[in-house]
Amino acid sequence: MVKVVKSTVLPAPVEAVWDVLRDFNGHDRWHPIVRDSVVEKGWTSDRIGCVRRFHLQDGSELREQLLTLSDADMAFSYCLLDTPVPLLNYVAHVRLAPVTDGDMTFWHWESRFDTPAGREKELRQMVAENVYQGGMDAIRSHMGLEGA
Repeated sequence: MVKVVKSTVLPAPVEAVWDVLRDFNGHDRWHPIVRDSVVEKGWTSDRIGCVRRFHLQDGSELREQLLTLSDADMAFSYCLLDTPVPLLNYVAHVRLAPVTDGDMTFWHWESRFDTPAGREKELRQMVAENVYQGGMDAIRSHMGLEGA
């Protein structure tokens, strides 16, 4: 099993970051690899069990399901249902916490998944850099936090 963990501190109040991240279907507005996204069955993006179907910039289609969402904990979990990339049994967790020294946000993003034999390093790197680090950098840009 592969484990990926990324974290960062953002120079913004935790409530402001949570307002962006808690929208399970909002990643197409800030993540550069996501072209478009829709929640299936007309469900709301904060309904546990909702499925977002989205396309990457290269046209690949993925489906992910929201497993947990807690406003009190500022956290959510999701899993991959369909993906062209062999990330098997993929489950991810996102958690925010306030950094009271400076009114900042600690963002923790992690996942565990299986891969075909011999592809562990390649797929760990792809998730860590293209998805997680790319997403963290994109939130900085989206929220106007670059250079802060």
